[in-house]
Amino acid sequence: MFRSRRAALLRRLWRQRCPTPGPEEGPGALKPAAHALFKKLKDEELELLLQAVESRGAWESGCVWVPRGAKQALPPQVLLCRLFRWPDLRQPHELKHLCYCQSAGGRGGCGDAAALCCNPHHFSRLAAPETPPPPYSKSISPSWPTEPKSPQLLEISCNHAEWRDTSISRSAARDGCWCKLAYWEHRTRVGRLYAVHEASVNVFSELPRGSGFCLGQLPAVHRSRAVRRARGKIGRGLLLSRELSAVWAYNRSEHPIFVSSPTLGPPGAHGLTVLKVLPGYSVKVFDYERVGGIGAGGWQRGDGPCDPHSVRISFGKGWGPCYSRQFITSCPCWLEVLLAQPR
Repeated sequence: MFRSRRAALLRRLWRQRCPTPGPEEGPGALKPAAHALFKKLKDEELELLLQAVESRGAWESGCVWVPRGAKQALPPQVLLCRLFRWPDLRQPHELKHLCYCQSAGGRGGCGDAAALCCNPHHFSRLAAPETPPPPYSKSISPSWPTEPKSPQLLEISCNHAEWRDTSISRSAARDGCWCKLAYWEHRTRVGRLYAVHEASVNVFSELPRGSGFCLGQLPAVHRSRAVRRARGKIGRGLLLSRELSAVWAYNRSEHPIFVSSPTLGPPGAHGLTVLKVLPGYSVKVFDYERVGGIGAGGWQRGDGPCDPHSVRISFGKGWGPCYSRQFITSCPCWLEVLLAQPR
């Protein structure tokens, strides 16, 4: 009975593997290593792993522990991430532990350094900027251009009073709130500011068993067709987390998100950077150690100053000189992350 139960778990697990082109790099090439790893897992850990891969990370499942130091061609986390999420993954340094994983930051829930979590949905891939394409031009093609990886951003045009209404100060940090979230549809803010007190927060439209800032529950205004279409793509949304001296964003949805902040670009850059973050990828959207060099007067760009302690995230649509949308207020659905200034 117990063998048949375990065999059924393994069959269900194997059906969840990623389809990959080519027999040499296909999941069959990983089968011996995967089954050797599965033998080290107890039935309870196999069930946790199955829950994670069948829900595709929609549920925050527990850690799946394997002993460290086992001799394998691929580290366990790389093996399972290749098998169930990213067939093109090669090295462990391409991965980042998500904040809720007990292995993150050296935390070990199974004897400290004695074990490592290999749950593939406790990891994200690291997003990195690439060389931007030429600026957008309507004379080149009547259609919109392909979304680039990291175009330079022209700062948004907005009424200054709107931004003063959403700014927060050091008093928020004293209240235990490290950021507040404002949700916008074009130039209209929808709903109230959402204060974040926990170390991480989900921002989503539809997330099974999810808690956090649910955009799907915000009151409906007279939304355009473009806004309704964009909202339909938010889905599981993103995970924002405060980790050490930085803020990270993990794209949990099935569509790209676009992010910008004063610290996102390389040092010495003359403008902000907007970065396309693919599903399953994470990016450090704000670095507290770098913001000190921006200056107390704010980041001057476009039609007015920009709060240096803020992050802007657009769902599915990019903006800037490489897009038809020059300003983020032209994006149908976007999020403003207002960070409390350090004490």
